[in-house]
This record gives sequence, C-alpha cells and structure tokens, in this order.
Amino acid sequence: MNVLPIFFEKREIVVPGDLLAEGDYIAGENTFKEGNRIYASRVGLIEYANKKIQVVALRAFYVPRIGDTVIGKIVEVGISGWVVDINSPYMALLRASDVLERGFNPRKDDLTAIYDVGDMIIAKIISYDRTQNPLLTVNERGLGKITRGQIVQITPTKIPRVIGRKGSMINVIKRETGCNIVLGQNGLILVSGRSLENERLAVMAIRKIEEEAHTSGLTDRITEMLRKEKRKGVKENE
Repeated sequence: MNVLPIFFEKREIVVPGDLLAEGDYIAGENTFKEGNRIYASRVGLIEYANKKIQVVALRAFYVPRIGDTVIGKIVEVGISGWVVDINSPYMALLRASDVLERGFNPRKDDLTAIYDVGDMIIAKIISYDRTQNPLLTVNERGLGKITRGQIVQITPTKIPRVIGRKGSMINVIKRETGCNIVLGQNGLILVSGRSLENERLAVMAIRKIEEEAHTSGLTDRITEMLRKEKRKGVKENE
C-alpha cells in the first residue's frame, strides 16, 4: 500500500499557497484543491484526519516579516542572547552581539543586567524564514527596552486600521491625546503620554477602532469621541 504524501506535520503553521498534501485527500476548511494537490488558502495550523486536510485559521497571531517593527517580551535569557515572545507561533531571537557593540564575552557579561525575563522591548525583524526563528535587532534609533507607558494588544490584522489611510487615524489619536504611540506590526501597541488620563483616552480609541474596524466614517467618530471625553474631563475638574 502506497503512503500518499503530506508535506507538513500536524499543528505546523502554514501560509497561503503552501502545498499541504498530494494524492487522494479531501480539501477541508481554508484549503483548495488543484488536480490532486491541496494548498492552504489561509494562515493557520494544518490538521488532518480520515483523509481530510484542513487549516485552522490563526487570526490572532502574527506571521513575521523582515523589516517589521514589533513589540515583544523577554521570556528566556540564554548563553548568547534572549528569546522573545512576539505574539507569533515562532519565538524570536535577539543576539547579545547585536546589543553589546564592544563585543560579547559569555564568561564576563551578565545578560540579565541588560534585558531580563519579563522586560518588554521594541525591536525590528532583520531575518526570517520558516526554517529558523525570526532574528531581531534593537540597534536602531527608537528601539530597545520599554521603560514607560502602557501596552495594548489587538488583533495584528487590525493594525493598518489603527494607522488609517496615509496615517490619518493614528495622527488623530496622537493629536487629540498628546500621546506618543509605537505600533508593533505584531498587534502590540505602546502608548505613552504626559498623564494616565491621556493614555486612557488613547487606549479607549484603539479599542474602539479594533471593535469597529469594518465600519465606515470611523475616523470622524474617533475624533468626536476623544473631544467629548476631553470636554467631560474638563467639566469634572471645574
């Protein structure tokens, strides 16, 4: 009896266009069939049983891309660098040699003094393919350890809506709240303002954008909501 090929292990992540299986299989959810070949049509995890191949969509996870800015959490300190959770099925790596410009000596350098487990960082993806974990750098302006502000997490696919057309939406939030906002393409957003109230308003706006991303006229509604909240705050302080 011939074993028909399946090209991925169960629960392995796949992306649109990946060849999943070849032969007498049934195309299930988030897949399509061409001839006797089944391909993925969504990002997700492959599942198969009783000759049926399907992909469980990963809407809430981020698929890394070179050049993306991400916000991540240090989850492990190794001998030569850090393991970083970037809200993806793949853990990212930050090498000590990228951080220590003078060179890295594993016998002398205490990496936990730079970044420890639980620390949040802003980084950029400089290398990635699905044969190895994403590689990060913090060796650019604006990158590195987060020391103030609030982290908001939304579905990564909603990040473009937070930005808006030509930056219209994010500029409204910045203008109306006075907050500095760093958008991670992985769905994590850093909000830092001059007061907790300013940060609260910015977070409120981001949450509303995520909930109503599919609707039109959202920029105008966000602007009005923020101005109304600010007027309310002024009256309460009188």
